[in-house]
Amino acid sequence: MDTKETNHIIIKKTEDENARWYVVHTYSGQEQRVAQQLKQRVESMTLENQISEILIPTQERIEIRAGAKLQVKEKIFPGYLLVKMILTEQAWLTVRTTNGVTGFIGVGNKPTPLDEKEVEVIQKFVEMKAPKFKAKFSVGEAVKISDGAFAEFLGTVENIDEAKGKIKVLVSIFGRETPVELDLLQVSKI
Repeated sequence: MDTKETNHIIIKKTEDENARWYVVHTYSGQEQRVAQQLKQRVESMTLENQISEILIPTQERIEIRAGAKLQVKEKIFPGYLLVKMILTEQAWLTVRTTNGVTGFIGVGNKPTPLDEKEVEVIQKFVEMKAPKFKAKFSVGEAVKISDGAFAEFLGTVENIDEAKGKIKVLVSIFGRETPVELDLLQVSKI
């Protein structure tokens, strides 16, 4: 068993052209537990030749919480995971009856495999290293500036640039609304 990261579990590397990626719906927030449980079931039932990989698409992000930068893994598709498998009755039943799985994505009872190009795009997105900021603010929200020349001023969020970690706040100076560009770390919720 090889684990690239906790979000990508390789049970057994396979080059079998019959192995395709399928989308499995889980209870939201249970993706990691379901993936680990499915891995254990596959190994205990010796189905490694039918179910080879499990992927929980996540991406590294920077979040600002209480004035501190935190690196977090954010799920791209909450409530879903991807399973690479050969669709046999036994493999389908094993995945379908794993605790926390609510079903496959497909038409009727038949799971629909993902197109290889879609899987490649998802994998490239997951592997992107450039962390992005995730602001806990919204446009129009009242905020307090906690650092810098305008510390203790109150303002309204005008614009958020998560990629740069910047926020533009309208501050009332001398009775006029003046836009001030700040780092996301310099602003807190009221």
